[in-house]
Amino acid sequence: MAHPQASPTPPLRITALPVLQDNYVFVLQRGGQAALVDPAVSEPVQAWLERQGLELVAVLQTHHHSDHIGGTPALLRRWPQVEVVASGADRQRIPFQTRSVAGGDRLTLLQRTVEVLAVPGHTRAHLAFHLPAEGDEGPELFCGDTLFAGGCGRLFEGSPAQMLESLRAITAVDPATRLWCAHEYTEGNLRWAAAQRPGDGAIAERLAQVRACRARGEATIPTSVALERATNLFVRATDADELAALRQSKNDWRG
Repeated sequence: MAHPQASPTPPLRITALPVLQDNYVFVLQRGGQAALVDPAVSEPVQAWLERQGLELVAVLQTHHHSDHIGGTPALLRRWPQVEVVASGADRQRIPFQTRSVAGGDRLTLLQRTVEVLAVPGHTRAHLAFHLPAEGDEGPELFCGDTLFAGGCGRLFEGSPAQMLESLRAITAVDPATRLWCAHEYTEGNLRWAAAQRPGDGAIAERLAQVRACRARGEATIPTSVALERATNLFVRATDADELAALRQSKNDWRG
């Protein structure tokens, strides 16, 4: 007697929802369930989830800034059973977290392993969430405001040495890993980088591609570990002093 075949597992889908001026909220979706990374606001995110017929089951918070956690309380009122994963060291600033984690922890989300990376620098308790490749699904990494396409976050609560180590941790994974940065800063970052390194062909080529992409109204996120290793001056920095000088140059730049 033939046995019915099990339904294949639907693939994990990731969608970047643009909100506010330049933020992205990332939606991870498998079947009828969804998880969010850094919901800055609630209304457009909730509306999108409901249009898609999705049940929100988890929220991952990379850090405490309002343009990353601002939408979570309202989403919890709509989906009160949601698990909110955030840094245990930031419980006072992310008080609605239900699962407190730290660098080195692992969890399972929508049938994928998630590795928690401690990546301080932008804030003291900043986290990144790494999904190693599994089966046919490639590696993904959600880096918040630590690494941007062509740049890195401002050092509000950390040192250049911390930021350097955090960038190295993020870019130590599989070069094919897609990096989901939380802001659309790519063109400005690369214009600055091209001004610093006018003879760098890889940066110039990427800037041209990004300008064309933005002219079409397309997002430049995700980027990749390989691309950032090749064209991100902060990732290429050899020591903390160089990173500090680059960060000061970027802070002062008005190009």
